[in-house]
Amino acid sequence: MRGARWAGEGWRTRRAGGGIALAVVLGGLSVSLSGCGASAAADNHVPGRRLTIYISLPFDGPSAIGSRSVLGGAELALDAVHRRVGRDRIELRAVNDATVTSRGWNPGQTSANARVAIANASTIGYIGELNSGASAVSIPLLNRAGIPQISPAGTAVGLTAGGAEASPGEPQKYYPNEKRTFARVIPNDSIQAAVQAQLQVQAGCERVDVLDDGDVDGLDAATAFDAAARSAHLDVVDTDLFDPRATSYTSLAATVAQDRADCVLFAALTQNHAARITEQVAQAVPDAQLFGWSGLAEAAYTDPADGGIPASLDARMVITVAALAPADYPPAGRRFLSEYARRYGPPAPDAIYGYEAMSLMLDAISRATHRGRTEALRSRVLAAIFATRDRHSVLGTYSIDANGDTTLDRYGVYHVSQGRLVFWKAMTPPQ
Repeated sequence: MRGARWAGEGWRTRRAGGGIALAVVLGGLSVSLSGCGASAAADNHVPGRRLTIYISLPFDGPSAIGSRSVLGGAELALDAVHRRVGRDRIELRAVNDATVTSRGWNPGQTSANARVAIANASTIGYIGELNSGASAVSIPLLNRAGIPQISPAGTAVGLTAGGAEASPGEPQKYYPNEKRTFARVIPNDSIQAAVQAQLQVQAGCERVDVLDDGDVDGLDAATAFDAAARSAHLDVVDTDLFDPRATSYTSLAATVAQDRADCVLFAALTQNHAARITEQVAQAVPDAQLFGWSGLAEAAYTDPADGGIPASLDARMVITVAALAPADYPPAGRRFLSEYARRYGPPAPDAIYGYEAMSLMLDAISRATHRGRTEALRSRVLAAIFATRDRHSVLGTYSIDANGDTTLDRYGVYHVSQGRLVFWKAMTPPQ
């Protein structure tokens, strides 16, 4: 899910210049980080009546608009409880996991964000990351420190589960203390992959090529889709890893043409030249249907005015996103969307996941501290997150399972029209 907003019949891109004013804590903070992980891990108790929640998102690059929408949703959730849990005051600190030069999330910056949170004795929780690759960096650091982490948008299966849809060593390598500290409020890629496979079967696809950028997000998407395609008896004729730094993809496009692919799935982040490879491959297979993973649901991919795919490809493109149309959310979700619009302007799909990530964190803090009457312990907050059952939320009713995954299982399916995502329908995996 990335930077778009609901406008009339579809989620439309919000351009920079309006919306949320940010006071983002950048990576240049003057904080001593040496050795902070070990001492923080031993200090489970958060002293005083001020509790800090960090939110780490890419505020530079193509995902900046979506990040601001996530932050706006989180701010609304805080305001709903007057930024307090009983006697405890909640402080939110936004940190940027992107750099201008990387045009998106950056491993070094993400690591620095996690270490800043670890160094702060008042830290009670951490919301992030937007991208699964960034989560793969921050989870082990926060895990060693015992800091509860909730992601609003990281969907890679391997962050929480193993098996055919994960890479070797996942998810164990992310949890060095062997205790889960990461949960998410968005359905993972096993759900999205099953929906994509179902869509492509319905579209009559017979020969599918999958192109991924080698990033954690793209690689996980390709792996999850391969497993789902086998279950759906869908023929994936080739899966190709492309170089996100290349300036031309004509050779790869020729390979796709030689495969006689009638459908192509792009599993990549926008910042990794996704629009360029889509255009060149589409030219090589002019009759093929095009499918995009959720990481491409942002203006820099869908809108030619922002460097996205040409409008001539709109009719061929379908993108899956966890965000649904307003009518598909429960009354609480629709009220949130109205309140977000009143405060910030038309709501982005990312906003509701930012709201729910923060709402779940606040609810866990409340349960762990008996509504702020007892001391705040990170371990108790973590236990409360994983004890979440049948939670009635803006997204619908869900539980958090032992792996840290939500039981929500619906994805939105979108067409592209004039640079915007237009909602088509909501789908769940076949039973």
